[in-house]
Amino acid sequence: ESAEDYLEAILHLSKTKEFVRSIDVVHHLGYSKPSVSVYLKNLRVNGYIDVNSEGHITLTQSGMEIAARIDQRHEMLANILMKLGVSKEVAYEDACGMEHHISDESFNAIKNYFEKHGTI
Repeated sequence: ESAEDYLEAILHLSKTKEFVRSIDVVHHLGYSKPSVSVYLKNLRVNGYIDVNSEGHITLTQSGMEIAARIDQRHEMLANILMKLGVSKEVAYEDACGMEHHISDESFNAIKNYFEKHGTI
């Protein structure tokens, strides 16, 4: 779950910043610098991110695939919750937890249902 949050954060930051640095991740997630540093090292070692000599972070292909999947789930679940009457703030907060724990089977069933009924 944490790895997915980090990858999703890097994806979001890369959409608005020319380059992403560890301090950007610190501010985005609200974690301490040492915690972010350790976690980013683990992501790099496991092949999910690259960090160049200037400290600029980019997602690898596998990191991008995970981040994009989580981001899609987050957006879709938040939109569904809002369609059901949940406030935007609560919907996005709840979707953040749901995106990590819902199975592919359940997510696809929900997605297909709402797409079929034209509500998302």
